Amino acid sequence: MTTLTVTARGQVTFRKKVLQHLGIKPGEKVALELLPDGRGMIRAAKRSGTIEDFIGRLAGKTKKVATIEEINQAAADGWAGIRGRK
Repeated sequence: MTTLTVTARGQVTFRKKVLQHLGIKPGEKVALELLPDGRGMIRAAKRSGTIEDFIGRLAGKTKKVATIEEINQAAADGWAGIRGRK
């Protein structure tokens, strides 16, 4: 368990290993869900990337050319939480 100290201004600083575990980088947001009994759940906030970020991640990764229908299906599957449809 990691213990954090609250400053007089009500702020806490997360240690580097905690941020790495959560997958949070400088400038990104943290989501805090308040749970019963005074508990809270901290996680990385959902990222809202751009289409340019998405395309940039794919650059040079494959030589396959997808049809617009395949791209649309992959996007629909991603939103539905379906992985690796063949």
